[in-house]
Amino acid sequence: MLQHLVRPNILKLKPYSSARSEFKGNGNFTLLDANENPYSNGLNRYPDPLQLKLKKRLSEIKNVPAEQIFLSNGSDEAIGLITTVFCEPGQDNIIILPPTFGMYRVAADVGNVEVREVNLTPDFQPNVDAILAAADDHSKVLYICTPNNPTGNSMEAERIRELLEKFKGIVVVDEAYIDFSEQESCTNWLDKFPNLIVTQTFSKGWGMAGVRLGTTFASEEIVGYLNKVKMPYNVNELTQWIAMQALENQAEMQARIQTILQERKKLEAALSQFSFVKKIFPSDANFLLVQVENPRELYDFLIEKNIIVRSRANVPMCEGSLRFSVGTEAENEWLVSCLEAFTALSTPQPPPKGETTSLPHLSNELSPFGGGKGVDNPILKFLSQATPRTATVQRTTKETDINIQLNLDGTGKGDNHTGIGFFDHMLDQVARHSGADLHVHVQGDLHIDEHHTIEDTALALGEAYAQALGDKRGIERYGFCLPMDDCLVQVALDFGGRPWLVWEADFKREMIGQMPTEMFFHFFKSFSDAAKCNLNIKAEGTNEHHKIEGIFKAFAKAIKMAVRRDFMNQQLPTTKGIL
Repeated sequence: MLQHLVRPNILKLKPYSSARSEFKGNGNFTLLDANENPYSNGLNRYPDPLQLKLKKRLSEIKNVPAEQIFLSNGSDEAIGLITTVFCEPGQDNIIILPPTFGMYRVAADVGNVEVREVNLTPDFQPNVDAILAAADDHSKVLYICTPNNPTGNSMEAERIRELLEKFKGIVVVDEAYIDFSEQESCTNWLDKFPNLIVTQTFSKGWGMAGVRLGTTFASEEIVGYLNKVKMPYNVNELTQWIAMQALENQAEMQARIQTILQERKKLEAALSQFSFVKKIFPSDANFLLVQVENPRELYDFLIEKNIIVRSRANVPMCEGSLRFSVGTEAENEWLVSCLEAFTALSTPQPPPKGETTSLPHLSNELSPFGGGKGVDNPILKFLSQATPRTATVQRTTKETDINIQLNLDGTGKGDNHTGIGFFDHMLDQVARHSGADLHVHVQGDLHIDEHHTIEDTALALGEAYAQALGDKRGIERYGFCLPMDDCLVQVALDFGGRPWLVWEADFKREMIGQMPTEMFFHFFKSFSDAAKCNLNIKAEGTNEHHKIEGIFKAFAKAIKMAVRRDFMNQQLPTTKGIL
């Protein structure tokens, strides 16, 4: 029993009893107990406050009873709650082992709890004798980070075991980076040491930092105390759902970890070749701590190249060091090329297009690991209000046969074949710069003239936009763009339901590619009529190609702005009540 370590007021505390904690049951119940909005959108009900399904699945994977699992809004929440449960403000203390993760101190400072520091040994291992000497009857929690942040090394199991046996308080083993290490998890020791708490996270190996989910493994008694002081619904429904999906993709997660480990090895080999690198510390994590000459100068140089690393240059025992997270193969190669430039004082070429990473684009194929075809994702359903903004238009006349498929919330893919090469190029600009997926296939009477193909395509495209926008709830409605290269182009757009075109763009050439310049006006006029939008287009410049390309790009950017949705405000952007 650990009651002697727990704050007396926590022992007496009667936790908040939520509606979902008071009633548990399976079945088709009429829920009138929690003052929820009764209209279903997939997220109108409070989540399970104890995350029982998720804990059950974690229990199967981690081989730890579900009753010994506590889930939190990131590991940071768990660290704060551990301090709250065991440390009396202004009286008790925690012990940390610098250099180490900074949140241990922050949580203690917030709770007005003393922090005692016992530095790691020169080889970054716990100094057991010094730790025990620093402890007293008010030393309630000892934090051990393994693999350690920021050094990257694992702590020796024998030292951790000795501290568990001899330290009189709670020992928290932070295993945030355990998935990258060959070290055995301390969760296997839970039955032997009732004072052991092991924290892990979905942020690192699982690649899900954005969902904020921390896992804590401890005795059933400790988990009970943590449940007492946590917020009622500390892990939201979206996080619980996406974590469950991730747990069904363990093979892919492990494959990505192996790739990261291979990249870490390659990056370490590359870094070791630079003369300004003084030491690369051994790592069991997804980063490398590297001691360098002139760390401030190198850090600033990398900032200029749009590469962000973490400076640990002023951290005790890490003096002069930078911490490099292991990126993708392309990101690591770009880093190395920039380091070569730092050595040679020359500027390398940027990485090839499409090789760098960016924030994932929300699409219907989103999953915790980027695949997920066929996965029913409630996050996307919620964000799209269960209304996908797509349209298919088939327009067939005696002159043209047109098929258009449009997804306003796509990834900017264009698949456009009209028989007029330059027109295809312009439609590709619309897709790319508006972020929509656009498929335009046309069979037209080009043996007679280009007119019908261009004008009918514009009419069908405008109809597709009108169809995809639906009732227009939540859209911005207005868009404008003013790009400038050697041409100045202004495009303003209003999907307000009334067609109108202002066109101030003159072209001296009769043709650009195979597209008559007189048809530019007709295209935008036909689009405006069919989409029921106002368009104001002005352009000036000497290069005719650049001028019309600028118009199409600005048109696409204006569309992107106008169709953007505010998911928290599903109102019509008008005072009239209709668009």
